Amino acid sequence: MELTNDTTYQAASKVAEIIETHFFKHLAVAKENGEEDLACAPNAGIVEKMIDVAFWASLRKEEGNSTKISLAFLRPNQAGKPLLFEQRMPLTVKVLTKLAPGVERAGVHVGVWYEGSELYIWGTTIKLPNYCFVLDVSEPALLVVKQRRIIGLGKFTNVAVLRGDQIKIVDENSGLAPDSPAILTSLLGLSSSALWNDPVNVLIQIAVSMRAHGRGGILLVTPSAHDRWKESIIHPLQYPVSPPFSGVSDLVRRDGGTASDIYWQNALRREVENITGLTAVDGATVINDRHELLTFGAKIARANNSTPVEVMHFTEPVIGGHPISLHPSSVGGTRHLSAAQFIHDQRDSLALVASQDGYFTVFSWSAHAQAVQAHRIDVLLL
Repeated sequence: MELTNDTTYQAASKVAEIIETHFFKHLAVAKENGEEDLACAPNAGIVEKMIDVAFWASLRKEEGNSTKISLAFLRPNQAGKPLLFEQRMPLTVKVLTKLAPGVERAGVHVGVWYEGSELYIWGTTIKLPNYCFVLDVSEPALLVVKQRRIIGLGKFTNVAVLRGDQIKIVDENSGLAPDSPAILTSLLGLSSSALWNDPVNVLIQIAVSMRAHGRGGILLVTPSAHDRWKESIIHPLQYPVSPPFSGVSDLVRRDGGTASDIYWQNALRREVENITGLTAVDGATVINDRHELLTFGAKIARANNSTPVEVMHFTEPVIGGHPISLHPSSVGGTRHLSAAQFIHDQRDSLALVASQDGYFTVFSWSAHAQAVQAHRIDVLLL
């Protein structure tokens, strides 16, 4: 398919060939591995046109509301039981703006295909083939390119994020570094589980929910085998929980045999939001590795006989995001410095830090580098 190059959003043309290469590579490998139900790879012209139209639509409003919409590139016969429009609609800014209010719910995708040199909208779907090209309009001037992966929570992997004139291409190989935390490798699609109650999948849900409330916060994940984490917290605890609240952990332990996975996922989502809402309270929320809530509003302090954290390794899983060594205060404010100090003292723990501006950072200890490492992963959570 050849499209006339009439796009005016410059980032679309800059990123189109990179995205084309990504999808052709992944689909070729999947085909060689005998995977089934595979999507069609979009060429650069299709990618550029879809991004251009979606970007300008994101700046429009309908009855005072910004355009939020998810576009998927696939034929209707790849969509299971799609909702088909009687008449095709052209893929234009005006059409997307008018259509968006009816399809902005999570999991609903607007189907896009082509005939000749024109892209058109054929309807909507909630089912997508594997490695399908998906373009999410998340907020004005913010677009996220995703692919549907075969397994894993949410079943999408972020490929690129375009925010105005800023382009971030996800580096899949960044999760191959020594001591990469499991939440990072799972989000990159390097280690995924299809189980709704997989501990890493649950932690990803917690991170997404924690970021969504927009107030910022710290979540500390500590070992259930001991309580040495208390050495790094000011006492008395502000809001101790006794016995530990097990709303999430009780669900995770279920085998799910008495109800559908959708039922348990919805129940888990409610319990996750119950916990992550508490991260908006000033101080840190503490859970253990069994997802039991121990306390919230806790004040982090340097442990006795410890030393101040002076340097950490910071990286972002994007092309060009090479690790750099810096002082924790260079990454953010008090939350980031406190989280880095906690991990410096409690090296078998994990710290998740959400900023009010949407940034999200995972702190963990690298035995390989003998230092705190900080991975900024908000580009993977959008």
